[in-house]
Formats: sequence, structure tokens, C-alpha cells
Amino acid sequence: MAKPQVGIQLYSVRDLCQEDYLGTIRQIAEIGYRNVELAGYYGVSARDLKAALADAGLNAPSAHIGLNYQEPIADQVKRQLEYAQELGLKRYIVPFYPLGDNPTEDDVAKMASVLEEAARIVTEGGLSFGYHNHAFEFRKVNGTPAIDLLLQRVPADLLFAEFDLGWVKVGGEDPAAYVKKYAGRVPVVHAKDFKADGVDTEIGRGTVDWDSALAACEETGVEYVIIEQERYDVSSLESAKLNYAWFKERGWI
Repeated sequence: MAKPQVGIQLYSVRDLCQEDYLGTIRQIAEIGYRNVELAGYYGVSARDLKAALADAGLNAPSAHIGLNYQEPIADQVKRQLEYAQELGLKRYIVPFYPLGDNPTEDDVAKMASVLEEAARIVTEGGLSFGYHNHAFEFRKVNGTPAIDLLLQRVPADLLFAEFDLGWVKVGGEDPAAYVKKYAGRVPVVHAKDFKADGVDTEIGRGTVDWDSALAACEETGVEYVIIEQERYDVSSLESAKLNYAWFKERGWI
């Protein structure tokens, strides 16, 4: 199988995006990245953002698009979908659901119902719909991780998994094993690393076994490996450079 393409989640440089979104996009391209996953649009129109990405030579196949679970789902998803369609996104990914640390079967059922409602709107609009995990989705419900129950409840043609490999590890599971377990349902993953104390660090400096995790991604046909880092010992931009260099040194870029 071909190696997945490498990109970066722009949440990794959110501090810079807040100051100058389009300027940050240019800086990311100057590092050498060719793929980005979006996380917020910072008031920029879809038309202007699409032009800025094209000018920078960047491909944006996916975005994290949060849901307000205190409001009806359909209307907000339709609004977000319209923007995503104009921008030309392929994948609409929900980054979080408030499942809680001690979920029950009813909690997972509600989560599945909400995500399936959104997924049907998105897929009818021509995009794929995915969910990005943290660690709490691996809490067990009657012996089974909640994430597995979710993926059992919602059909694969409506919901793909964007496994965050760092959070899978923190959740007590093997990232490579989960990528293989759901082969064909994982078109994109997040590359995130954690130190033993649970703090983010650059790829290769933490506890994730990247040799096995990336081999599993390559073996199962994952299309994109998206770097995401939320906390840094250096600046967010320097962290983005270090993560890019790590993949480049190994022939992935």
C-alpha cells in the first residue's frame, strides 16, 4: 500500500490563527506542508478561504466541525454543510461529544442517535462524516469500550473513525490494533504523542509506538495522517516544524 499523505490540524497553531488566519496558512505552507485539516474558519468566507488555500498550494480534505449539543442538530449541520460544500471539503468530522467518564449503554445510544442524525444530513450532501476520539470513549460499558459500541450502532457508510492515535494510547488501547480492527473505516488518523505524564509532545518524543502505528496505517490504506499538538515546550509554529521534520526524515514527506 502507498504511504498515507501527511498533514497538520490547524488547531495545532490556533494561537497564530486567532491573530492572522490567512497569514498562518501561508506559514504552514512555507514549512513544507501540503495538507491541512481545518478547525474553525475565524470569520473568513468559504470563497476567500478556498482562494487562500489554493494560493498557498494547500489541500484541505477535511475539517473538525463542532456541534452544539444544547441546540437542535439539523439546522446547525445544514449551515455548516453549506460552507463545507462551497469550500470543497471531502470529510466533515465531529471532534467531540460529551459522553462523560462513566458512560452507560443509554449514553452511548444517545450519542449514536445524535451523530447518526448529523451523518445522514452530511452524507446526503455529498461529504463523508466522521468522529474524532479522545481517551474517554475507551471507557468500558459492560466490558466493551464505548467507541466500539458507537461504531457498532452507527452504520459504516454513515460514520467513519478518525482515530487519534495518541488518545487511543492514553485510553489504554493499542493504536495499531485499532487501526487494523477497523480497516477500511479509518480514512484519516491523528498523529499525536504524549509524554508519560500525559502532556502533549512532538511526534516521536512520547509513549506511542509509531513504528507499529504507522505501519498499520500504511497496511490498511489510511489516506491521511494528520499531526495535531495542543501543548508545546516550544512555540506552536516551532512544534509544527519539528513534527514536519520527523516525518520528512523517515521518508513520509
